[in-house]
Amino acid sequence: MPADLTGRWPELEADELITALVPPPRFDAVRFSTYLPNPQEPSQAAAVAACSTFAERVGTGRRKRSGWRALFGGGGAAAPQQTGLYLDGGFGVGKTHLLASVWHAVPGPKSYGTFVELTHLVGALGFAEAVRRLSEHRLLAIDEFELDDPGDTMLVTRLLRELTEAGVYVAATSNTLPDKLGEGRFAAEDFLREIQSLSARFGVVRVDGPDYRHRGLPDAPAPVTEDELATSARAHPGSTVDDFDALCAHLSALHPSRYGRLVDGVSMVHLRGVRPARDQTVALRLVALADRLYDRAIPVLASGTPLSELFPEEMLHGGYRKKYLRAVSRLTALSRDAVGRDPEPSERG
Repeated sequence: MPADLTGRWPELEADELITALVPPPRFDAVRFSTYLPNPQEPSQAAAVAACSTFAERVGTGRRKRSGWRALFGGGGAAAPQQTGLYLDGGFGVGKTHLLASVWHAVPGPKSYGTFVELTHLVGALGFAEAVRRLSEHRLLAIDEFELDDPGDTMLVTRLLRELTEAGVYVAATSNTLPDKLGEGRFAAEDFLREIQSLSARFGVVRVDGPDYRHRGLPDAPAPVTEDELATSARAHPGSTVDDFDALCAHLSALHPSRYGRLVDGVSMVHLRGVRPARDQTVALRLVALADRLYDRAIPVLASGTPLSELFPEEMLHGGYRKKYLRAVSRLTALSRDAVGRDPEPSERG
């Protein structure tokens, strides 16, 4: 009998919050050498070079120095050496691949997490303890830096200020509001405005291009029938089956930082009766779940509404447009994985 996600109540101890700060499974093996720049997008090859140079600087840089000049070296009118890297660009251009490659190229101690995981860490440990623990690291990599919640943004801004003063290098990818993007200007200006005192320390690297997940590929697979869903769940050990509405209710009872642990060890997710998410709060939780499923390369098979229609048109043209489009892109890729996945040999007819 397949399990269900709604029966899981993952918990993370304080120490686990620190040890869990590593790239997700999908990005275990990525390196700069495995990033394949689109030859039609020169910014991608330039981004690989810039990230590689930054990783080398982190690896050879001295740590635990106090004061602005001690942090950056040099003096006089020379510009300070940047201890921050900010990857800006659309979804599906490989920013997370590059961020994880930076992390893999740098000697430890180091940490890697999403913006949501970082805010949860501060909430669980307390600000001072989070600073103390992360200050011991050479690098902090932050994926999906968000500007949605001013309170959380300023909390992380303060955290980054403390960490960079302690000699920690920071690399981040953007997760910005689309109506402010403006040909790459939003990420540089708005993000750096939010971290005013750190602006001189961050180098902005633009990564342009189309979504690599869908280059030359067909549209998303059509939803399956209830019988096909049940047959697939039985044929794939370690899979889960959940009613869509019940799963949405379950997600509301869990902090998004736990969504990764929620799906750890799951081989395939089956969703019964998917329908458009009309409530924005529910929709944003589904975005967070989609990100964690994609991180772990967990295929998704669904009945009901096509996953490509999970978010209504008004949401796709609203303030969180970029998040929803990224989630659709990732869920479409995972649904292709589900359709193309063979059952276990013992289950084949």
